[in-house]
Amino acid sequence: MPTAYVALILAVIAETIGTTALQASQQFTRLVPSIVVVIAYAAAFTLLSVSLRTMPVGVVYAIWSGLGIALIAVIGFVVFGQRLDLPAMIGLAMILGGILVIHLFSRATPH
Repeated sequence: MPTAYVALILAVIAETIGTTALQASQQFTRLVPSIVVVIAYAAAFTLLSVSLRTMPVGVVYAIWSGLGIALIAVIGFVVFGQRLDLPAMIGLAMILGGILVIHLFSRATPH
């Protein structure tokens, strides 16, 4: 797997951790989750910049935001008990489908 993809996947994980901690910080009123937010987002953007060295910004952002949305929806369900209705689940499936199309068929991504 090319370095750009490894950095991108790690950026998605860091962003997901940061967003989960943002929910847990209760609008930055809890210290430890607030610190995790700052560290995780700093790591996410640093790793994102590594991907941007060899991949187009539109592709990187589409994958980063799409996977982040899907992971946060799963974490919201598992950790916070947040439910999604059928249209939301269909929308998430479409996002993941779009990411697969980019990865499998686009010549704009390293293989």
